[in-house]
Amino acid sequence: MSLPRYVRLVEVGPRDGLQNEKQPIRVTDKVRLVNDLSAAGLAYIEVGSFVSPKWVPQMAGSTEVFAGIERHPGVTYAALTPNLKGLQAAIDAGVKEVAVFAAASESFSQRNINCSIADSLLRFQPVLEMAQQRGIRVRGYVSCVLGCPYDGAVSPHQVAAVCRELHAMGCHEISLGDTIGVGTAGGVRQLIEVVGRDVPRERLAGHYHDTYGQALANIYASLLEGIAVFDSSVAGLGGCPYARGATGNVASEDVLYLLQGLGIETGVDLARLIDAGSHISKVLGRESASRVARARAALR
Repeated sequence: MSLPRYVRLVEVGPRDGLQNEKQPIRVTDKVRLVNDLSAAGLAYIEVGSFVSPKWVPQMAGSTEVFAGIERHPGVTYAALTPNLKGLQAAIDAGVKEVAVFAAASESFSQRNINCSIADSLLRFQPVLEMAQQRGIRVRGYVSCVLGCPYDGAVSPHQVAAVCRELHAMGCHEISLGDTIGVGTAGGVRQLIEVVGRDVPRERLAGHYHDTYGQALANIYASLLEGIAVFDSSVAGLGGCPYARGATGNVASEDVLYLLQGLGIETGVDLARLIDAGSHISKVLGRESASRVARARAALR
């Protein structure tokens, strides 16, 4: 299969990247990050999440962040909304696209959202219905698609079953998340082959953590399977609070460098993206996890 000519990057740094940070991050710094990412040319930015501050304290200021950002025409500013209360808060904040989060592993579902996979899907039904009534698009996340920290290996057919349900409910796109980063290229291709029988490949996205250093290889494998949407996080921010040892998302800068080398268009400016990652890394008091950013910095 030929490679896609254009790839859409879904920037998850402001939400998935920052949600596990222990230190308080000012709303102004979050707003600056989103604005920097918009200026870099990213067309889809996950800004925050409307969840209980009890579970994810870092996302408590999402309403203020949405109020403070500069919204560029043609850019999607999305939020995670696990329930009707969160969806209503997102609507009130002017959000036009939201996401729901399911798991392909029963144990992970229980630890992450305190219910079974089946119950989580039932909970999402009213969220999808209300979103459709309000003209809001819903994206679905499926975690642990290539392995679970509690259950070990996860069958592609189990992943496909969850994806099929989310697609039938009305999720316009489903992101396949390798939450603990154990996947390899062969497993990725097999996963897409199986899931693609139930959900069109143009409706699928890849979300690969780099715990074992395989994220870019998995993205390339996905490109070969016709996937043209990938989640990534500027400066490699983020991990998962329910998956010990998961070192975080693949860095957006590194994904962009790969895609540019393949001649694939994204509309994103690498220099500006590196600058955005550099600034938020300084705010957090550490070096960017992007290898491309570090290599470029060493040349200066």
